[in-house]
Amino acid sequence: MDRLNRFLRRVPTAVVWSGGLFPLVWLIGAAATNSLGADPVKAIEKSLGLWGLQFLLASLCVTPLRWAGVNLIRFRRALGVTSAIYIVLHFTAWFWLDMGLRWDEIGRDLVKRPYIIVGMVGLLVLIPLALTSTDSAIRRLGGAKWRKLHRLSYVAAAAGAIHFTILVKGWPLEPLLYLGAVAALLAARVVYPRLRAA
Repeated sequence: MDRLNRFLRRVPTAVVWSGGLFPLVWLIGAAATNSLGADPVKAIEKSLGLWGLQFLLASLCVTPLRWAGVNLIRFRRALGVTSAIYIVLHFTAWFWLDMGLRWDEIGRDLVKRPYIIVGMVGLLVLIPLALTSTDSAIRRLGGAKWRKLHRLSYVAAAAGAIHFTILVKGWPLEPLLYLGAVAALLAARVVYPRLRAA
């Protein structure tokens, strides 16, 4: 583990920031070449939402991995902010590309489709987390308050996984795996202090 952690300390965080852009660049290229299938708008929405959830889960895995001896803490901010960017783009694709900024229809969808409300909760939780992911915000809030606020990332992850599960009809395996991953990460947060004390 020491050798791995020494290697990770030499990896610049710019690698994660730039790597986080690759899916977006691919999506733009696929859209430009009409390679997204019969319903490109839905493909864009789904891809952005899934990448947002994946980056969020990756950021939440940093702490359990640290307990296991792998220190990725330097990359957690980049993963979390990248997640927020993708989820904001996912929401933007829905109300702009899908709904065409038709606010009356957007309002009706919010009322009749509960998965949209759940997704909106996740989005609204993520925004303050992204805005406070700076050194100056940590200094202003203080470490304890900042850590308490950023525990809401688990609420955002749970909302995203539930949003995906309700959205997809027929209970397929993929959204259930995301839901299970969030549950496992939450369970690890609860159980680990007891394990550490044992």
